[in-house]
Formats: sequence, structure tokens, C-alpha cells
Amino acid sequence: MPLRLVMMGTGTFALPTFLGLYETDHEVVGLYTQPDRTGRGHHHHRNLLKEAALERGTPVFQPESVNTPDAIEDLRDLSPDLCVVAAYGQILSAEILAIPRLGSINVHASLLPKYRGAAPIQYAIWNGEKETGVTIFQIEPKLDAGLMLGKVRTEVGEKETSGQLHDRLAELAVPVALTVIEEIASDTARGEKQDSALVTKAPRLKKSEGEINWHQSAKAIECHIRAMQPWPQAFTHLHIEGNKPTRLTIIDAEPIVDHHAFSPNVSSPGAVLHVDKSSLIARTGEGGLSLNRVKPDGKREMVISDFLCGHSVSAESWFGNRN
Repeated sequence: MPLRLVMMGTGTFALPTFLGLYETDHEVVGLYTQPDRTGRGHHHHRNLLKEAALERGTPVFQPESVNTPDAIEDLRDLSPDLCVVAAYGQILSAEILAIPRLGSINVHASLLPKYRGAAPIQYAIWNGEKETGVTIFQIEPKLDAGLMLGKVRTEVGEKETSGQLHDRLAELAVPVALTVIEEIASDTARGEKQDSALVTKAPRLKKSEGEINWHQSAKAIECHIRAMQPWPQAFTHLHIEGNKPTRLTIIDAEPIVDHHAFSPNVSSPGAVLHVDKSSLIARTGEGGLSLNRVKPDGKREMVISDFLCGHSVSAESWFGNRN
């Protein structure tokens, strides 16, 4: 018997799963998505889920809070059998969770119980994980703690950014999510309890967390740079004698293990180890870091050779903060 499905999602991570629901025999009876944000302080972003729903005649609901009496009543009127949640951006109350006959499932971009929270993709790359994936789990009031109903695994690419991994995981999520829905519909789903001893957290990122800590190893900094793309982006300050510090976003960098070959007497993390017309290597807490692509504040992204053409970087220059 076809299920009545309600999707709750906003970001592009949710879009492939949402479109996949229309390929099943089940009925998509509603979409809950975040309100449109316009006006001062907000960029206009297309809500692709909303557009897809309206094109297919699916009712769209955009409450400021899904837990208000009106939003709860709207969901109850839809009589959903199952809610499918992915990157919705709101915490569901116990009252909301009690409405769908078969409960609610979440499409989460990590191999639970690792990386519970809002930024699992970023933390996986930041921590240098070799493998990650998607977990479909039964939602309960405790954050990302419900029974696991399905998983898919994938290797993290050596140079993969959070944005790139995000898009891959969004597509990888579709088959496993649809399989879980079919198992729920046929009453064959079997949940696996999460091991609480293995739980790690992935809280929402702050803009300040993009700042590079030059005391970390070159490899750790390179992971951090990839993790911070596309937001908040990894940044540092370049200090050149006689100039104001330049705020610099680091787009791409490469660890250099044999940094002693350049200047063995340099001891401070963030110091320039080597600079010429086409390369710039900074010291880290372990190894050197070659900067490949950068973006000065207010300027375009550029390869390091273009940046060096307009900036007098020398062996006396340095990166970071020495307060």
C-alpha cells in the first residue's frame, strides 16, 4: 500500500532524495522547508526543493518554526505515514514526531554515531577521515541518536573539499534512503542501536573557525582548508614589513614534508620558509605548507604566482597572529 510521505528539507543536500521520492510508488503529500529569506543581510537563494514541489503540485509549508500550533495542525491535516528529513535546519518537537504513523527518518551525512550535529561533512574532512558516508536513522528527541536503518560508505578524496563531498553524498544518499522507505512500508526495516561510546560531535561552524592555526601540522592545516570550503573559508593574515596585514583566504595548499631543505634556521610557525616568483611556502608546527591558490580580501581568487607579482613577500614576512 503506498505511503503518504512528507519531506522536510531546505538545502541542496536534500534535493536528490526529495526528487527520488517522486520516482517511488508512494505519494508525496507535502514539503516543509525554511522560509524564504530576503531583505537586508540576506542573499537571495533559490529554494530548489520548493520549486520542484510547486512544479509537481505538492503543497509547500514554510513556517518560521515547525513546532508552532499552526504548523503542527497543518502537518496533522496531511495525515502522513512517514516524514523524510534531510538538512531541514529545525529541531522537531516530540509532538511533531508523534504525528506520522510510521515515524520520521533522517538522511544524515556521516557514518553515525560519528559526527552528530549540523556540520558532519566539514568535521570529517577537518579531522582527516579517510572514509565517511550517509546514515538513515529513525528520529527521536535526542540529537541524531535514533536507530540506524541504513548506511552507505565512501572514501574521502585526497583533495576533496566539503562542497564537493556534500554533492557526492547527496547523490549517494538516494538509493539507501529509498531502500529504507520500502523496508518501512513492508515492515521489514531493522534498526541498529548506536554505540554511545563512539559518539563524536559536529556542531554548526562559526566564521571564526576558518582562521588557520599555523602551530598545527601542514597536513592538518591542508585538511582544515578543504573542510572550510565553501564556507566559512580558511583565512589568515599575511604580515609584510612596511604594510598593513593582508587578510588572505587560502583556497588550495599542499603539505611539504622536507621543509628543512629551504631554511633550517626558521623556527616560528607561520614564518616564510621559501619564496620566489612562483611559489610560497610557510612553516607550520610540522612541515611546510605550499600555498597554491589564494584570495586577498576584496580581490579575485588567483594562483600564488599572480599574488606574488603584486606583493613584496620576503623571508621576513609571516602569517598568522603573534599576540
